[in-house]
Amino acid sequence: MNLITGGTGLVGAHLLLHLLQKGEKVRALFRTEKSIQKTKHLFNQLEHSDLFHQIEWFSGNVNDIPSLELAFDNISYVYHCAALISFDSNDEEQLRKINIEGTANMVNCSLAFGIKKFCYVSSIAALGDLKQNETVITEETEWNPEKPHSDYALSKFGAEMEIWRAEQEGLPCVIVNPGVILGIGFWDSGSGEIFTKVQKGISFYTKGSTGFVGVEDVVAVLHQLMKSDISGERFTLISENITFKNLLFWISEGINRKKPSFYAKPWMTSIAWRIDWFFSNLFFQKRKLSRATAKSLHSEAIYSNDKIKSKLNYEFQPIKEVVEKVTFSFSKKQ
Repeated sequence: MNLITGGTGLVGAHLLLHLLQKGEKVRALFRTEKSIQKTKHLFNQLEHSDLFHQIEWFSGNVNDIPSLELAFDNISYVYHCAALISFDSNDEEQLRKINIEGTANMVNCSLAFGIKKFCYVSSIAALGDLKQNETVITEETEWNPEKPHSDYALSKFGAEMEIWRAEQEGLPCVIVNPGVILGIGFWDSGSGEIFTKVQKGISFYTKGSTGFVGVEDVVAVLHQLMKSDISGERFTLISENITFKNLLFWISEGINRKKPSFYAKPWMTSIAWRIDWFFSNLFFQKRKLSRATAKSLHSEAIYSNDKIKSKLNYEFQPIKEVVEKVTFSFSKKQ
């Protein structure tokens, strides 16, 4: 039996579907009945409503140890996908509580219940920082604590430390570090918001770039890693490094919307995040543009996927094909 956290989010929901299609038994944690409906909607959208009823839903969360102890009964494998994704400095405490402490609770229970293998979904945000003579970020790139990192990146890095601690205590573990994950469903959160915002109209673009990957590739790799003898390693999961400009243009084409035409220069986004900070504090609103996000929009980070491709002989879907598939699904829901 597999235990999946984050089963009501993009990666966890697609992972549930993938495992069920492979004939695996799954148990998924949930916090509210309403959140389950998002996963149900995805299964219906992908025409797999029959498989949805095979999920064993279990009420609990990663910071509620008594509920975890019940959820771990008769479990052999754990996929820890649950996380808080936020770049709002006001969420620092919650990021540490959910991402670090929650992960510690998960591995502690795994050790106590003799779990055979543990897979943690981290982020490229937790990878290292380039030195002056380096150009490509890999799994071996050294983390520099002296450099500025977002609270989200710090929380994912801290969570990885809990994984390596558990590995030393005898729990077989693997970590994956996906880039920006694109996939069908969950249009009101995560990368799904990009499609929603383009549909509503975005007038500006930036020339920064980062690593992107399709959710179907992510869950396929998770499953292959879990079934392999690989342990004690981390893997960067990206299909390609592309610019935000290209992504926005492809999405605009896919949903038949006007492409952004205004280039937002770094000094413009620098002013924008300060204005956002002012008004969010004045009116007690959620941040829309943080300093870290504004900086990332102009970063030209290049990530390597050579390790996972070599280890599993895996080929990723080109991002343009992923975008075409996702925009087609997005358009159908309108």
